[in-house]
Amino acid sequence: MANFSKSNVPQFSVDVYQNEYLPEGAGEVNAIVTVTATGGGTIGTAVSAPHLFSPGRGPSAAVAVMVDCSGSMDYPPTKMRNARDATAAAIDTLRDGVHFAVIGGTHVAKEVYPGGGRVAVADATTREQAKQALRSLSAGGGTAIGTWLKLADRLLSSADVAIRHGILLTDGRNEHESPEDLKAALDACAGRFTCDARGVGTDWEVKEVTGIASALLGTADIVADPAGLAADFTHMMEAAMGKEVADVCLRLWTPVDTTVKFVKQVAPTVEELTGRRTEAGPRAGDYPLGSWGDESRDYHVCVEVPAAHIGQEMLAARISLVIPQPDGSAQNLGAQGLVKAVWTDDMVASTSINPQVAHYTGQAELAQVIQHGLDLRKAGDMDGATAKLGRAVQLASASGNADTAKLLAKVVDVVDAATGTVRLKAKVQEADEMTLETRSTKTVRVKK
Repeated sequence: MANFSKSNVPQFSVDVYQNEYLPEGAGEVNAIVTVTATGGGTIGTAVSAPHLFSPGRGPSAAVAVMVDCSGSMDYPPTKMRNARDATAAAIDTLRDGVHFAVIGGTHVAKEVYPGGGRVAVADATTREQAKQALRSLSAGGGTAIGTWLKLADRLLSSADVAIRHGILLTDGRNEHESPEDLKAALDACAGRFTCDARGVGTDWEVKEVTGIASALLGTADIVADPAGLAADFTHMMEAAMGKEVADVCLRLWTPVDTTVKFVKQVAPTVEELTGRRTEAGPRAGDYPLGSWGDESRDYHVCVEVPAAHIGQEMLAARISLVIPQPDGSAQNLGAQGLVKAVWTDDMVASTSINPQVAHYTGQAELAQVIQHGLDLRKAGDMDGATAKLGRAVQLASASGNADTAKLLAKVVDVVDAATGTVRLKAKVQEADEMTLETRSTKTVRVKK
């Protein structure tokens, strides 16, 4: 392995927050695991592949920008213009040496730049050529997002790089392929590149866009006003350029007779990871965490252990961070955390809920009741919607999630936040409802 100074490689740390004390007969252990990467700075190295490091410029990366060019992008005509400008802004944000491609998406995917089934390498010349090529983008045709993703995967995999990332923009529903086709494309691309997805305007399907981002471990958001696209694309590309380590996994080892009930990301957004486990040897499994720059994220791990007697203790789980290698081995990132269980007859110790666990349990419920409440509202069940969205207001207020509270206040009139007493607004802007649904999984961190 090549040697790199410590300053180039992000240092990972794991902190575990839990109440390890259980009453006799209890068998469920909950812990919040904070994973932090620091010190990578702007110069990073892909830990998984040191030969893919460009000295002084950060890890090698490839980015594919997928722009919706379906017929609806002409309504209003400013939408297509804003999408072109946003893509140009993203191209300007590319680091020198980063591989990139632009894809125009309709019911088929076409290479806009550079073409020929390859990617370009960013420098002053190729950035200018790409921006010229954007002028040819025009609206016409349908929408089949799975074809865009498959082309992005082909182009990204043609580059021998450490980090592969997609940015996808759509303004409409995925009407020209079946949901099964889109799911098959997402399954094929999962783990091969990460992807941020954006819906522009209000004619797209929230669950489609958030589902794409979730499957490909990226972010999802709404850009209700197309004029905001350039700033959003620049921000997304800056974040992509800040990634320094790809394909990090949380490895969870549990002893005999212990069951993993769930693993989920709880900050900065709620993301279910339980079903994404891949086995990693006896009683161990890997959960994908995607690409990392300098950042910190929180995960909720819940395991069921065999009940024991007062005074007994056990290691319920051991957590480490690894980068799985193609040959089946794994590189350990040197950070570890332990989840413990201790059975006690001290009622005060065994019944107190760890503040981190309590906070994030509330944040996960908040995301769930917002989505459920909006579904009920669409289905015409106003009483059910009022109850769910009232509970959401109560949870947002209690946890200090001011951003979500603000979004809720555009959909309901808040009578009393503390008790969750609300009235549904008679008239709600479509963009406000879609923004609430798209951002429902965004959480606030617990004040430690």
